Amino acid sequence: MGKGFFQVPTAINEPVKSYAPGTPERAAVTAQYEAYFNGNIDVPMYIGSDEVKTGNTNTMSPPHDHKHVVGTYHLAEKKHVTQAIESALEAREKWAQLTWEQRAAIFLKAAELIAGPYRAKINAATMIAQSKTVHQAEIDAACELIDFLRFNVEFMSQIYEEQPDSAEGIWNRVEYRPLEGFIYAITPFNFTAIAANLPASAAMMGNTVVWKPSDSQIFSAKVIIDIFKEAGVPDGVINVVYGDPVMITDTILESPDFAGVHFTGSTYVFKELWKKIGNNIHTYKTYPKIVGETGGKDFIIAHPSANAKQVATGISRGAFEFQGQKCSAASRVYLPKSIADDVLNYVKEDIASFKMGSPGDLSNFITAVIHEGSFDKLAKYIDQAKTDANAEVFAGGNYDKSKGYFIEPTVIVTTDPKYTTMETELFGPVVTVYVYEDADWSETLKLVDGTSEYALTGAVFSGDRYAIDEATKALENCAGNFYINDKPTGAVVGQQPFGGARASGTNDKAGSAQNLLRWVSPRLIKETFVSPTDYRYPFLG
Repeated sequence: MGKGFFQVPTAINEPVKSYAPGTPERAAVTAQYEAYFNGNIDVPMYIGSDEVKTGNTNTMSPPHDHKHVVGTYHLAEKKHVTQAIESALEAREKWAQLTWEQRAAIFLKAAELIAGPYRAKINAATMIAQSKTVHQAEIDAACELIDFLRFNVEFMSQIYEEQPDSAEGIWNRVEYRPLEGFIYAITPFNFTAIAANLPASAAMMGNTVVWKPSDSQIFSAKVIIDIFKEAGVPDGVINVVYGDPVMITDTILESPDFAGVHFTGSTYVFKELWKKIGNNIHTYKTYPKIVGETGGKDFIIAHPSANAKQVATGISRGAFEFQGQKCSAASRVYLPKSIADDVLNYVKEDIASFKMGSPGDLSNFITAVIHEGSFDKLAKYIDQAKTDANAEVFAGGNYDKSKGYFIEPTVIVTTDPKYTTMETELFGPVVTVYVYEDADWSETLKLVDGTSEYALTGAVFSGDRYAIDEATKALENCAGNFYINDKPTGAVVGQQPFGGARASGTNDKAGSAQNLLRWVSPRLIKETFVSPTDYRYPFLG
């Protein structure tokens, strides 16, 4: 039992290291990158206390050097998924009863391990597995993950502290129970921090989890597992399986004890999950919690009063960092005619200055897209823009997959505001620009709002406060995270809770207490100190 009300360490955002030449962090991550790149790891599944190797394996290769193998991982059969469910349910009995400060201590220790001895490991693994530059790996795999763990502990304590009022003679109190059953975490390739946070946030609140990482992220997921084990996450609390996503999902959703899904991935897959859960609703002991962050077709709109160089930098960073493989990446841009040429020429100059290649060369700003399927999709849209009469490739447009899946950062300019690449989520370093007449500012805001099914992020650039106010109101529903005079990427835990609506997800705001509240089921306890002995109320006379 708890023996006090405990104040957790105050959460602060982890400082981002520079990795400048001559720094110790640069030397450490370079050495670790080489060790991982030249090694060959064998990644088992983690089910309860067992490390499960089936012998049925897939290889892991860096996207920037896809013929080079850095390891293998083992694929699940249906029986392994069933075992993972059973392990989660068995572990729940003790984990749910563990006092909250003990759970908090585990994840605070995990944050310290990442900040210290695992920093180079988790960054180097992310550079290899997901072709992130060292800066992108640092802000994701190290800093954001540390922030998730530290701030979620603080949010958890705030949730537990929130209690109802009590009247004379009674005591009202609320306990925040974990959900009855187990949680299914499905995580994406693009953010190591998200891959860790989706199972960890549910587990922190007393739940047990079956976690399926993306096939393209298993190399760095292995480091996450190592960290959680060293931090003291008990066996069975987070069970990890890999393999056929349909088989794994169907097996999990057949279980009466399925209590919720924590998902980041494509809109189509999330909607199919929702449909399957609905079809199975009579199977479940409780109504499952469905939490998801999905796609985006994120925008930048510039007002005629905007600074052209600032807009260009917002595009260059917002569209092309991590090869545009962020759900928040700028993908459609609306420029007023009066500054469009200046903005586009600045962006073209930026692209010409980008170095592209392996993240092992820390001077590169652009690396590879995640796999051949993504490469082929992007190449198809670029080729189409080269032939369409209502579009032109203004900058970039080249690609090569002979060694790695390299797509040159590309700017398409279109005369059709509903051109296919203005509406379709591409998830790559391709941005499409529509130039509008300055006088059509207000109408263009309506166009921004009505063009996409998504509503994740968006940005307005303007030096006119009336225009900013107009845009903020007009675009209220088309971005869950809205940025003024900044790129639409880079949400920081504890500062910008992240999530979107419409087809972009349930907007449960990762990096806030709102997300953690989805993983508990409050129970109100009312205690009356002196119980009445007569049913009669005074009005009866």
